[in-house]
Amino acid sequence: MSSLVDFQIRELSRKKGLIEPFDSDQLCPASYDVRLGNMFKAEGRICGPQPSRWNEVIVKDDEEFELYPGRFVLAHTFEYVRLPNNTEAQFQLKSSRAREGIQHLFAGFLDPGFHGQVTLELKNVNMRHSIYLKPGMLIGQLRFAKLEETPIRPYSVTGRYMNDYGAVESKG
Repeated sequence: MSSLVDFQIRELSRKKGLIEPFDSDQLCPASYDVRLGNMFKAEGRICGPQPSRWNEVIVKDDEEFELYPGRFVLAHTFEYVRLPNNTEAQFQLKSSRAREGIQHLFAGFLDPGFHGQVTLELKNVNMRHSIYLKPGMLIGQLRFAKLEETPIRPYSVTGRYMNDYGAVESKG
């Protein structure tokens, strides 16, 4: 298995739609910076005939979502990812976001064959200060690796989160 570098990421994006939309300004030597989408799912009240623990919030491009101290939220990447069946990816939070007090809860592996926006599990670990999340802000980076072999059953066959858009809660 070997990591993809800048020109390989660019080529796969142009020829196979690896990342859409693709912006060369977000291309790094061995990763691609991704932006925050505009849908957030925050914990809400459990009530009504069909209880839901999530409140969905859509934030306009010129607005912000306030992530209170200790609060957990589901978010997503703005970019849509299409992994070939012989390529895996890993989401990592940008170090500048971690230094602000955001923690990503380590569910960042993307199996070969995954297609969709990446759901992010974010928490504000600050004790007293809110963090303001704005759609379009750089939130993390995707690192890609090409596998030595192609799986018999890629994520496009086995995955429950295939072709998802937005912040997607657990499908159990």
